[in-house]
Amino acid sequence: MSTFAEAVLERVRAARVRLEAAQAAQDAFETALAEDELEDALRLARKHGICTEEVTDG
Repeated sequence: MSTFAEAVLERVRAARVRLEAAQAAQDAFETALAEDELEDALRLARKHGICTEEVTDG
């Protein structure tokens, strides 16, 4: 796997962790930011054919 793909997958993972934390804290603003970051990271992955289905927070 390329360094770029690894970086994209890490970005997806981090965004998912951030989203989960924001939702747990019931922080609407942080949730919105995290959702935007996750959507952007997933869009980038799709654009470059990087599978994100198995990316977890661990």
